[in-house]
Amino acid sequence: MRTDAKTVYDFEARQIDGQDMALSEFRGQVMLIVNTASQCGFTPQFGGLEELHKAYAAKGLVVLGFPCNQFGAQDPGQDSDIASFCQVNYGVTFPMMSKVDVNGPAAHPLYQWLCGEAPGLLGSKAIKWNFTKFLVGRDGKVIKRYAPLDKPTDLAKDIEAALAA
Repeated sequence: MRTDAKTVYDFEARQIDGQDMALSEFRGQVMLIVNTASQCGFTPQFGGLEELHKAYAAKGLVVLGFPCNQFGAQDPGQDSDIASFCQVNYGVTFPMMSKVDVNGPAAHPLYQWLCGEAPGLLGSKAIKWNFTKFLVGRDGKVIKRYAPLDKPTDLAKDIEAALAA
């Protein structure tokens, strides 16, 4: 884990097309970072995430999806399969990243940092399931962590507040 990381902008991620991206490219924007899965009961949240993306992108929101296969093996496909599934079934246009681990020793450094910055229920740092969401402010710092049961539409007020800050 990067112990010197101060903001989300200190990290890089591989996009689902294989290209590396510095998250500093989103400096000054509000970010909603979500670990996703294509075969989960929460998979329909892709639709709500895309609605948020369309509603708030022009105001400075970027949604970032990070596929993960750690929970019930619910995202077993290759990156190309996941990209196609998201686009065909939910019209996803927000950036999708390459599949990552979000827990354990192989967890992506971004997720190690996010979990440390915004622990879950009872202080747990582990991600409990697919579609855990992190809202990050324009300053690159975590504002809030949301559980998988929190629907994307339920985040609109917090997103609007972050965009207005």
